Amino acid sequence: MSTVTEQVRSHVESKPGVHFNALAADLDIATGQAQYHLRKLRRAGDVVAEEIQGKTHYYSREYDPWERRVLAFARRETARTILLHLLEAESLSADELTDRLGVARSTVSWHVSALADAGILEKSYGERGRVVVALADPDETRRLLAAVRPSLTDRLIDRFTRLVDGGLAAATDDG
Repeated sequence: MSTVTEQVRSHVESKPGVHFNALAADLDIATGQAQYHLRKLRRAGDVVAEEIQGKTHYYSREYDPWERRVLAFARRETARTILLHLLEAESLSADELTDRLGVARSTVSWHVSALADAGILEKSYGERGRVVVALADPDETRRLLAAVRPSLTDRLIDRFTRLVDGGLAAATDDG
């Protein structure tokens, strides 16, 4: 196995759920080079790729589909923050999450829906029909969160999205 291929495999193992752009940037390799080595590793069965919410994430083969989804979302700052708050509080209403995160309600709603669709959260309806969310598997979520630190790129994209969403929410309130 070439040195670059081994570096890519090692990077995927040490950063489960890393997405393509972050992998290429972290290893300082060209896009085509990253594609070549990832394709080689996928064919050999050493790396699994999964598209989650528009990004292709890479994993070693030891992770099952649910774990891969948790790891991918854990790389996104807002989703990760929601998961951490739910580990702390067990369950929260969408309003409580909005207050804790200090982001637009639509941002929380989008992330909660994506996490629920992925089977990571369970949604129910509390008093007065308010959405309440809880982790589907808190122990496994805690274990997987410990394996992930969002990259700078992940954090910047998430913050930009929150900034735009906040601007749109303010424009809607003014209109």
